Amino acid sequence: MRLSPKHAATLAGVSASLLGAEAPVADAQTVEPSEAASKASRYADGVYTATGQYGGLPSSLVVRVRLVRGIVARVEVGTPAKDPTSLGYQKRFAAAVPAVVVGRPIDQVKVSKLAGASGCPDGFNAAIAKIRAQAAR
Repeated sequence: MRLSPKHAATLAGVSASLLGAEAPVADAQTVEPSEAASKASRYADGVYTATGQYGGLPSSLVVRVRLVRGIVARVEVGTPAKDPTSLGYQKRFAAAVPAVVVGRPIDQVKVSKLAGASGCPDGFNAAIAKIRAQAAR
């Protein structure tokens, strides 16, 4: 995957072992965690993926998170819906998530209605709970 100069500069502080993540599933944003972030994080650095179910059908979202010292350094949301209306909500939600999640400690990540999507947050939050469990030391 080729990175734009902007993303290459952003990733400068991230461990080289974390740079091999797959291409984004949806619009994603990356930031370098601040030095103030706890060095003794209770979460292992790495890239984690989980699926979160929501709604009555049920619907799902695939969430991939890159953690660095317990901070969300990157988030990507896969939008697997087949129904055009559901897919539209998922895509808008996926585009909005990075702005409210990246740079935050994983323990503080919990989203509510974003970009008009009221069901997607339930799936996202369920996936984040699974990712916390995967990354726990």
